[in-house]
Amino acid sequence: MIKRVRKAIFPVAGLGTRLLPATKSIPKEMITVVDRPLIQYAVDEAREAGVEQLIFVTGRGKAALVDYFDVAFELEATMSSKGKNLDVLAPSRASFGEIVTVRQQQPLGLGHAVWCAREIVGDEPFAVLLPDELMLGKPNCLKQMVEAYDRVGGNVVAALEVPESETHQYGVIDPGASDGRLTEIRGMVEKPAPGTAPSNIMLPGRYILQPEVMRELDRQETGAGGEIQLTDAMARLIGRQPFNAFLFDGRRHDCGSAAGFVIANLAMALEREDIAPSVRDYLQSSLSRSDGEGDRFA
Repeated sequence: MIKRVRKAIFPVAGLGTRLLPATKSIPKEMITVVDRPLIQYAVDEAREAGVEQLIFVTGRGKAALVDYFDVAFELEATMSSKGKNLDVLAPSRASFGEIVTVRQQQPLGLGHAVWCAREIVGDEPFAVLLPDELMLGKPNCLKQMVEAYDRVGGNVVAALEVPESETHQYGVIDPGASDGRLTEIRGMVEKPAPGTAPSNIMLPGRYILQPEVMRELDRQETGAGGEIQLTDAMARLIGRQPFNAFLFDGRRHDCGSAAGFVIANLAMALEREDIAPSVRDYLQSSLSRSDGEGDRFA
């Protein structure tokens, strides 16, 4: 029997050094894309996919992440007294018991962050979402993955094709047989040296994993960058458990970098009926002045 995915881990203890100095005092997951923080998009994705328990793996200076999903009594009372609609706050309210937090006391890598949630996960399959990877699709990325997982079980990880020149930046797979959007994973390599990648299919930060991966992470073995890599633990399970890459139907924005963050804001703004006309007008006029290509946003 395939167990339902009820829990999701959000590794949010990172320092966000690529977005300094903004992240000196603000968690990168709280930086907004248009009018919602990154963490809200990831939580919305998990909720739409049917996840019931959100596990935040936090670190020092990350209290704002948990506070954001609390009820803001003073704010709501003030808005209510002025007749303002409270519906805008609804996504930022967590139900009782929906969010659980655990502390990663040292920045020892993604695998270590996931391992920190082992007692909460227990013997259930679980999802992992990296909030600085903004995944846009209808249905969303995790929901697409859950639908695939419900058919095949095992371990399912999101996958995207990238230019070969970029494979050294990511974890990539050694692909086997394909069945529609699912591709068998025969092996994984974390940030392979340029020219050595087994494919151009990378892992953009969405996973559905079986609890046995926690036993592999128990070994606390370090890999690329001297960190405990989730990819390495997963690779050791290949051949013992089914592993499939799911080619996500949608778009991805890497909001961990300044350029990716700006592009994500523009992309999301252009999809908003209330602000898209103003943003489009600005872009068209700016591009017309600079290089005469303003009509690309028409």
